[in-house]
Amino acid sequence: MSDWLDFALALTAFLSSHIIPRIGGLRDKLIANLGRAIYFSIYGALSLILFAWVINAAGGAPRIEVWPHFPWMRWIPNLTMPLAFVLIFCGMGQRSPNTLGAKREAEFDPANPGFTAISRHPLLLALLIWAGAHLLVNGELAHVILFGTFASFPLIAMWGFDKKSARLMGDKAEVFFAQTSWLSLKPLAQRHWWQQNARALAPRCLLGLLCWLSLLPLHEAVIGVWPFP
Repeated sequence: MSDWLDFALALTAFLSSHIIPRIGGLRDKLIANLGRAIYFSIYGALSLILFAWVINAAGGAPRIEVWPHFPWMRWIPNLTMPLAFVLIFCGMGQRSPNTLGAKREAEFDPANPGFTAISRHPLLLALLIWAGAHLLVNGELAHVILFGTFASFPLIAMWGFDKKSARLMGDKAEVFFAQTSWLSLKPLAQRHWWQQNARALAPRCLLGLLCWLSLLPLHEAVIGVWPFP
C-alpha cells in the first residue's frame, strides 16, 4: 500500500503543480510579481523535481501486468521520439495565434502559417507522442496510469487551445483551421512551403535530432532501462 501511496502522492503533486497556477489567475499574478524569467525558472525546476519523483514512484509501485511486454516494442519509442524532438525544436517560439510555447501574434496570417501548417500544437503533440509511445511499451498498471494521464493532457489542451483560437481569430478562424492541423505532412510536398520555411526550420530540425541522439545513451543511466531491444 505504501508503494501505491507514494505513486499517488507523486502523480497528484505533479498534476496539481500544473493545474493550481491557472486557478483564479494565480499564474498571471506570480508572473507580474516575480517576472517571467524568474517565474518560469522556478516553475521549470519544480516540474523537473516532481517529474523525477513520479517516474521513480511509478518504478517502485507494485508490478501488475495489464499487457505483456515484448522486446520489439522498444522500437516504437525509438522510431517516434526523433519526430517528437523535431516538433519541440521547431515549435518553440513559432508564430501562432494560441498554443503552448509559441510566439503569439494577434495579427497572425492564416494564409502563411509557417510551421503551424504541419502542427498547430507541436510541443503538445510531442508530449502526446512521447506519452503514447511509452504507454505502449510499458504495460504495468502504474505506468499505464502514468503515461495514460500524460497522453490525455495534450489531447485536452490542444482541443482547448483550438476553441480559444476560434474565438480570438473571428472571421479568420475558418481559413486558419483549413490551412493547419494537429499533424499534417502535406506541406512537406509543397514547393512553396519549403521556399518560405526551409531556411528557418532546417537548423531547428538538426538541433532536435542532435539533442535526441545525445540524450539517448543517457536513458539507461537516468531511467534505468536500456532503450533498445
